[in-house]
Amino acid sequence: MSQFAKCMLIVTAEIDADVEDEWNAWYDAVHFPDVLAQPGVHGGQRYVTEGIGRITDKGEIRPVPSKIYTTVYQIDGPEVMETPAFKAMRGWHHFAARIRATTRVIRAL
Repeated sequence: MSQFAKCMLIVTAEIDADVEDEWNAWYDAVHFPDVLAQPGVHGGQRYVTEGIGRITDKGEIRPVPSKIYTTVYQIDGPEVMETPAFKAMRGWHHFAARIRATTRVIRAL
């Protein structure tokens, strides 16, 4: 049985359809390898969820069309994201106006 990471960086992104192919090409060829090359990053995997999602807001549930990209990185801890090298390569500024994203660091209890 494989061991779960003690800390993970989880990034979710919804991309405007008209730049989705360009964003995926950049993410796969540039960003993902750059993150994996950072000290304290031990692996990663990209996922995509497609279909009808549900938004729950204060007890109200409504269906919404959804395509969400999620990348999970195994990292040593939150400090990995604070290094000058990580900060220098971080982000997708050229897609910023076309993306809705969330970044979370979670640690094992």
